[in-house]
This record gives sequence, structure tokens and C-alpha cells, in this order.
Amino acid sequence: MHVMAGVLVDGAGRILIAQRPPGKHLAGMWEFPGGKLEPGEAPLAALERELDEELGIAVDPLSFVDLIRVPWNYGERAMLLEAVVVRAWSGEPRALDAAAIAWRLPHDIDPAMLAPADRPILAALWLPEHYPITPADASVATASTLVRAALARGERLVQWRLPGVAQDDARAGAAALLPEVARFGAQLMLSRDIDGARQLGTGVQLSSVQLRELTERPLPLGQLVGASCHDPDELALASTLGCDFATLSPVDATQSHPDAPPLGWPRFAKWAENASLPVYALGGLGPADLAVAKMHAAQGVAGISAFCA
Repeated sequence: MHVMAGVLVDGAGRILIAQRPPGKHLAGMWEFPGGKLEPGEAPLAALERELDEELGIAVDPLSFVDLIRVPWNYGERAMLLEAVVVRAWSGEPRALDAAAIAWRLPHDIDPAMLAPADRPILAALWLPEHYPITPADASVATASTLVRAALARGERLVQWRLPGVAQDDARAGAAALLPEVARFGAQLMLSRDIDGARQLGTGVQLSSVQLRELTERPLPLGQLVGASCHDPDELALASTLGCDFATLSPVDATQSHPDAPPLGWPRFAKWAENASLPVYALGGLGPADLAVAKMHAAQGVAGISAFCA
């Protein structure tokens, strides 16, 4: 079942969500308005029709921007949920087919209130395009300086990865940075340290080994969980576990893992398009690769050396 979802964004940056009415599957939960394609109907035409029927508005297709495609299974019901950002329409949205509608800033929406298939859409809305990672050989002092520089230049999601530093020292360094991270409205992700993330209230980036060992999401919704993936099976595990996003690597050859065969962009795009969560391209990449990455279904680019100059 192919379903289109419209992410209406107003001039204040708020997005519209709709509550599913009584008697429907997942009644009471919130979602992005839209609906399934009719036989022979083109996806964007279906979105126009659905938003007219559900909200009473006429949307401008010239304002459409593809956001994310989410393959999803509700039990035995398989669907492809395709989300499109809509920035121009005529008419005032009304709850014609929903219990209620509401305008909310993306960061003010609790993911738990959304239908599960709609949560990756919310993540794709507020996750940034860059995901810098601290160098593996950095000290706490050096990594702290790099994080502060990243925040100052506009980065809003940073992975705190210090494998050569004692865990307690790495946690203390992260704790010292958190007031500045919060002041910039950013997120710090602890690499592999689930207990540290719980203690500090940060996010965590899971290794592929952790991904295969865990049986449930390690942090509550609202605390970001990322997953380091290298193939479609790991991407599927990340989705099943309820991770908010993944990195997929290596796209290109890297200095840190010179023996790992690169995926290349065509394979990356194929795997990312079939994933059910936002995916960052990682491996030999930097900010200059963002446009290419976005053309190949990436949320954005992640990297180490190219982000730490």
C-alpha cells in the first residue's frame, strides 16, 4: 500500500499534525495528513487530492519537496509511506477527516504521540544535514575544543567518540560540554556508552555489535538513538529497535578503515531508500559531499577529519 503524507510547514516553522479518529487503526494517535493512492493515481496527485479531502485546502505542487520514504509493516499490513514537505496552499486547514489538527514546532512534538510509521518523518524534519564525529585519537581537551568550534559554526548534532580515553574521563568531558550544547540547541551523542547517556540525558550512537545484541530501544523516546550500520540487515535491525537514525558506511575509502571496501553512491542510495529511518552517509565524506548525498537518499553527511579542520 502506497501512502502519501503531507508535511505542511507554515511561516513560523510549525508543522501540522492530525489525530486519527475513533474507529480507525491506531485511533487517537497523531500523524501527518494524507492517504493512500487510488488505482492508477500518481503519487503527487494523490497527495493533492488527500489534502483537499482531509483539510479542505488546495496545495501548490511547486512548493513540494521530497523528505523521506518509509517502508513500514503494521503486522501483516505492508506500506510505503512517502512524506513530502508542503509550504504553499490556499484555504485554512480544517479537521475534515481527523479528530483534531494542531500546529506544532518540530522539537515540541513528542514522538510517542505519533503513529510509529510517522516517527521517522519527524526525525527527518529536525535532524540536521551534518553529523560531525570527534577524532578517535583526540584527548578530552582537544575533542572539547573541536565540539565548541563545531557548535559555533552551526553544527547541531555531534558524536562524542573517544575510544582511547577512559570511560569516566570521557563522560566527565561530555558532562562539562552539555551546558554549551544546550545553549546552542544542539544534541551530543555518546559513542557506545548507553549507561553514560542515561546518566547525562544525552543521545547514544550504537555500534553494529550493540545493535545485534540489544532486544529493545536502550533510551526513552526523546533521547536520540543512532546506529552505526554497514548493510541492509543492520539498517533493518536499527529500525526494529526503534533507533531515530543510522549512519551507513563506508561510502568512500577512509583513512581509518583502508581495508573496508567502499559502498559507492548507487549501493548507498538503494539501501538508504529501503531503510525505515533517516540515514547519514559516512566514510571519506565531508560537508562538500552534502549535495551528492542528498541526491542519493541521505539525510546528510557524517564524518571525522573533514569536519574537524
